[in-house]
Amino acid sequence: MQTTLTQMNPAELWPLLPELVLAGAAFALLMLDIFLAPKRQGHAHWLGLIVLLVVAGLTLGGFGGHGVVLNEMFIRDNAADVMKTVICVVSALAFVYAWPYLRARGLYQGEISILMLLATLGMMLMVSANSLVMIYLGLEMLALSSYALVASDRDNAVASEGAMKYFVLGALASGMLLFGMSLIYGAAHSLNLAEIYAVAGNNSQPGLLLAGSALAIAGIAFKLGAAPFHMWLPDVYESAPTPITLFIGSAPKIAALAMLWRLLETGLGSMGNEWHSMIAVLAALSLVIGNLFAIMQTNLRRMLAYSTISHMGYVLTAVAGGGQDGYSAALIYTIFYALMTTASFGLIALLARDGFEADKIDDYRGLLQRSPFTAFMMLCVMASLAGIPPFVGFFIKLSVLQAAIQGGFLWLALVGVVMAVVGAFYYLRVIKVMMFDSAEGAPELKITPTPGYGLIIGINCLLLLVASVFYQPIMAWCVGAFA
Repeated sequence: MQTTLTQMNPAELWPLLPELVLAGAAFALLMLDIFLAPKRQGHAHWLGLIVLLVVAGLTLGGFGGHGVVLNEMFIRDNAADVMKTVICVVSALAFVYAWPYLRARGLYQGEISILMLLATLGMMLMVSANSLVMIYLGLEMLALSSYALVASDRDNAVASEGAMKYFVLGALASGMLLFGMSLIYGAAHSLNLAEIYAVAGNNSQPGLLLAGSALAIAGIAFKLGAAPFHMWLPDVYESAPTPITLFIGSAPKIAALAMLWRLLETGLGSMGNEWHSMIAVLAALSLVIGNLFAIMQTNLRRMLAYSTISHMGYVLTAVAGGGQDGYSAALIYTIFYALMTTASFGLIALLARDGFEADKIDDYRGLLQRSPFTAFMMLCVMASLAGIPPFVGFFIKLSVLQAAIQGGFLWLALVGVVMAVVGAFYYLRVIKVMMFDSAEGAPELKITPTPGYGLIIGINCLLLLVASVFYQPIMAWCVGAFA
């Protein structure tokens, strides 16, 4: 391992252009927020949204170029550009959905936008990590920002309790990940993922590397929300403000997948036979636990939390299959899952009002009679989450199962098929309550969305149907990321 840092050439910073713009904008907004009057704090929010769209454009356009910089700790390649672009777009959607909810309740504070930008920056660093140090740096930037966001409703004791649980369990998971990384470093004598890959194939201490891999996988599984490291997920999803739940439940899943790919495939790919089996077990546990516990829920947000566990099981099913097909299937699944999450919680935020969070399944009785637009949008989301054709959720599940079979995990694919049938039950229950139950006795709805909000959430939901027509080009884009 190189032990001394060489003098940095300013030209080496060009691949970091999107990250530098985002970091500079976050600190500029932090200073601006100090001088803004309370009535004008919304300006910082919308400026943050513009920054995310600019960063997405810089990334998608390839500005700054590809390369390995920062003493080989940071890598920018096709996969990084694809995942960063989606992360920025999904985070921008979270900004749009957050504003009406937070403003109506007097919860908006300037630091919320800044924390969301810093969390996005942490995700981007995780995606481009080429070193154990960069992985951990990006992860902690995301985690610390997320803890503060969950506790942003300071007067809500339930939110504070959820944030404390999230912090304690998150610190435990980070410690496991860091300990695993230290064992990997002890065996490979390097922090660089490419060097770890070269050493792992013929290492004289495979037990040390295997133990490090197991601990690192456990830490990443926590960030994904995979069973049995899912304990934080239901409480945080239920207790955090709806827009914050939307944010931490969507884009960070893409970053966690990127971290999993970088660490396991780029760093420990030569030990694939060992860690593929670990991933398969986690996938099976997530599918079974997530779906079975979701059936018992009457709170919609908790139901979506447990369904998240099952969806991460499908992502891990594709990762267990491995290869270009497996990772591209995992990526497209995570992308559309993030869009489904933003749509579902965006609709909950749309229906909620001060004192009524619209988080009980019974709150949606007879929604078709009371708000046909909202009912149809929710139908698109629930049908896609359930994997019902012609919605895109069916096609992404199919690609995941194909990847598992091609990777030699037929048994895991069968578990996925059975659990897809089980999972359809609780999604169809929501559809049945909305479409066929009587609205008598249901809470009164006061939906007053801005035209822009209604248009964006409509596009978000309808995309889950329209995307099935363009599924092959989108899949080709994801496959090209791992070429």
